Formats: sequence, C-alpha cells, structure tokens
Amino acid sequence: MIRVVNDPMTIASRLRPVLLRLARELRREIHSLGVTGGQVSLLASIKHNPGITATELAERERVSAPGMSGHLVRLEAAQLIERTRATDRRRIGLSLTPEGEKVLKSVRKKRTAWLVARLERLEPEERQDIERSIDALEKLLSDE
Repeated sequence: MIRVVNDPMTIASRLRPVLLRLARELRREIHSLGVTGGQVSLLASIKHNPGITATELAERERVSAPGMSGHLVRLEAAQLIERTRATDRRRIGLSLTPEGEKVLKSVRKKRTAWLVARLERLEPEERQDIERSIDALEKLLSDE
C-alpha cells in the first residue's frame, strides 16, 4: 500500500486511533480515585470558571441542561462541588470544594506520572518529535 505523505486524510486516519487510545489510557489512570473522565472534565471547567452556572457549564460542555443537572447532583453528593447563590439571589454559581480540589490535583498528578513513565521509555529524538507536535495539536483544538 502506498502512503501519501502530508495528506490530511492519511494523517487523520492514523492520528485518530492513537489519540483515542491515549485518552482511554489516561482515563483508566483515574478510576482508582472514584471519578470518571467526564466528571474530571466538569471539575476542571468549574475550577477554571469559578461561579459558572449549570446552564453555562452545560453549554460549554455541549450537554443538555437536564443531563448536566444529573452530573452536578452526583458531584454535589460526592462533596466535590458546591452551589452558591449570588447576592442578587437569582444566580447560582458552582465552585469546587476542598475535596474537589484535592481530587483534581490527584488526577493531574496520576495522569502526569503515567505520561512521564511512558515518555521516559522513548528515545530523546522521539520525545523531541512529540514536543514539536504539541503546538500543532493545540491548533487543532482552537476555535479559529
């Protein structure tokens, strides 16, 4: 089979399964902490946007409002987030509890340790290739 170099379809066909498997491996690393990958994503969004409302979070995460409500109820029951009514009493913002902060920090530490261990097994040139690709991968995620 002839492989076309620098062809977007060829690159996408090779990259997609690698990224999916990498994401799956990183999700597996956090199962021992009692949270799912989706919950970690919500915790991170709340951490970076303290006071965000459930509706705003649902829009950001592209989840329906009723679906988001269920996720937030579980996070609240696990005492990882709290809802705070604003002074005007109309807006209810979300924030992490100290336990939520602790879980998020543990997740980051565990995932980073997993990646470091894998990167250490690579040759220096291979690590340089990965490092050079980070900017391009970030461009894939940009809205521009």
